[in-house]
Amino acid sequence: QVQLVESGGGLVQAGGSLRLSCAASGTSFSINTMGWYRQAPGKQRELVAAITTSRSTNYADSVKGRFTISRDNAKNTVYLQMNSLKPEDTAVYYCKAAIGFQQWEYDYWGQGTQVTVSL
Repeated sequence: QVQLVESGGGLVQAGGSLRLSCAASGTSFSINTMGWYRQAPGKQRELVAAITTSRSTNYADSVKGRFTISRDNAKNTVYLQMNSLKPEDTAVYYCKAAIGFQQWEYDYWGQGTQVTVSL
């Protein structure tokens, strides 16, 4: 059974940094694009950043220049380095991984990790 386990969330003051990690396990299939999403109270879940197997990346405009996504394919792990955090970055952050091959590719989600940025 595929599992995505996130870690690294917490409470930080504005201007601070956090590093999120997400490790995938329970599969022998290819782990393709991995990404981080977030959902703030009363808002829809939104893409924060994504990275392909060839390490091509894309970011939400609101985090460009502050957040960096990376991955370690040998460890099936994706990271999100978050710098210069702002109160508006407060949300539950979810990891997503696309696993499989062509039409047998499916999305899997982690359980979420809370990030709270205080003034």
